[in-house]
Amino acid sequence: MSSPMERLQALDAVENEILACIHSAGQALAELSKDKPSGKQADQHATTFMKTLNHVELEIGKNINYLMQVSTGHSHEGSSYASQKVLQMAWHRSEHARSRVGDLDRMKAQMLTLGTFAAQRQQPPPVRGPGPSSSSHPPTPTAIQPNTTFQPVHTPQTPYSAT
Repeated sequence: MSSPMERLQALDAVENEILACIHSAGQALAELSKDKPSGKQADQHATTFMKTLNHVELEIGKNINYLMQVSTGHSHEGSSYASQKVLQMAWHRSEHARSRVGDLDRMKAQMLTLGTFAAQRQQPPPVRGPGPSSSSHPPTPTAIQPNTTFQPVHTPQTPYSAT
C-alpha cells in the first residue's frame, strides 16, 4: 500500500467490514431475541462478528501507525515534505533572481538616461544663421572669456532709520 489511492481504497474496505460487523452483531442479537433461539446460528453470527472485528482492528492499527510516522516526520513511502521544501526553495531563489534582474534593469535604464542627458549637455547648441527663424529667438548668450574682469555694481544704500 504505497499510493494514497490504495490507502483510501483500504480504508473504504475497512468501512465496509465495519458495516458487515455491525450486521453480524445485529443478526446475532436478533437470533437471541427469538422465542426459540438457535444456539448454532447465534454462535455463527458471533464468530463472524469477532473475526470481522479483529480484522478491522488490525487494519485501523496499520493506518494509525502510518499516520503516526507521517505526523512525526519519519520517512515513509508517501512523504513529500522534502520535495515540497526543495520546490519552495527553488521558487524563492527564482523570485529573488527575478527581483535582482529587475533592479539591474532599472539601474541600466537610469544610467542610459543619465548618459544620454550628459551627452546632450556636452553637445554645442545649434548654430543659428541669418534667416526668418533667427529673428523670433533671442540671441544665445556668449561664453565668458577667461581674462574678463568684472566690476561690482554699486547700489546706493539708504541708512536704516527707525521711526
